[in-house]
Amino acid sequence: MSIAYLALGSNLGDRRDFIQKALRELKDCGLHVLKTSTIIETNPVGGPVQGKYLNAVVKVRTFFSPEELLSAIGKIEKKFGRVREVVNGPRVIDIDILLYDDVKIISRRLVIPHPRMMEREFVLKPLEEIQPHLCASLRR
Repeated sequence: MSIAYLALGSNLGDRRDFIQKALRELKDCGLHVLKTSTIIETNPVGGPVQGKYLNAVVKVRTFFSPEELLSAIGKIEKKFGRVREVVNGPRVIDIDILLYDDVKIISRRLVIPHPRMMEREFVLKPLEEIQPHLCASLRR
């Protein structure tokens, strides 16, 4: 089994409800949620003018490979009606793989660790809440 950290964000509709439902979907697809951060409100980063986000980070245990996890996340986003028409545009739900064990992957579909996570307080703050020592080691 592997440990992964996922970032969740929403800035359309009932944002909190979308994050709560996405967490249930992650469990339903076979992920064991070990820790969930507090949901925080943040300003959007990049993209067009849009509303504020709610963000959270979860620590999960999984039998999925990184590619299988990416596929499972994509199915959840699609189920919620996520469309990718505008880069960094508003979204009902966004789920990103931040870390997966100590794996490093750079492919056309997947980059782990997430390439911009260290620049985003909306990722670092919730990650630090649930795994402070990990966050400190990433900053070194």
